[in-house]
Amino acid sequence: MGVAIRTAGEQDRERVVRLLDAAFQDDPVSSWVFPGEEYRRTTHHRLMAAFTDIVMADGRIDLTEDGSACALWLPVPADDPGDGPAGEDDGPASVREAVDPGNERVELIGRLTAGIHPGGRAHAYLWMIGVAPGRQGEGLGTALMAAALDHCDRTGRPAYLEASSARSRRLYERLGFEPLGEPLALPDGPYMWPMWREPRTGLPA
Repeated sequence: MGVAIRTAGEQDRERVVRLLDAAFQDDPVSSWVFPGEEYRRTTHHRLMAAFTDIVMADGRIDLTEDGSACALWLPVPADDPGDGPAGEDDGPASVREAVDPGNERVELIGRLTAGIHPGGRAHAYLWMIGVAPGRQGEGLGTALMAAALDHCDRTGRPAYLEASSARSRRLYERLGFEPLGEPLALPDGPYMWPMWREPRTGLPA
């Protein structure tokens, strides 16, 4: 049986935020940005809300019909200077101010990922993909990715992402992504792996 997927709307905002908050509580990068379980439990959702709002405004959120998984995609134009979607001068600082002004890592993660974001070619940027903790391992993330990558293939558009764990990196490799340059080592923290996927050609229109 296939997984029913639709585009999230404003009415889904809180559902998406709660889903991302739960899905990334134990993620290595989220744990670095918000060290300490209690601190993360009470603050992490604000960053997920900021990300959700940015993508709802400028991109697309794919959501499984039952609300158990979502993927946040942004289109990046060919003339983007390589700073990424949050790389404008005040972007990361504005996110920090809205989320947790006293936490410099909220801003730093935006600047560091913007610094490795490729420029020069239009591409689809997978900002985040999250699956509810009780539903992980059921293939929901793969189903979300397959639908979006099929569209990339049909439109001849590359895709880019940063994997936040070795486990997710292996999943993306199976979907056709390849490492792009050196991994990003967060200061006193985990690695992030930039990955690029060329569109698969020869598919029917």
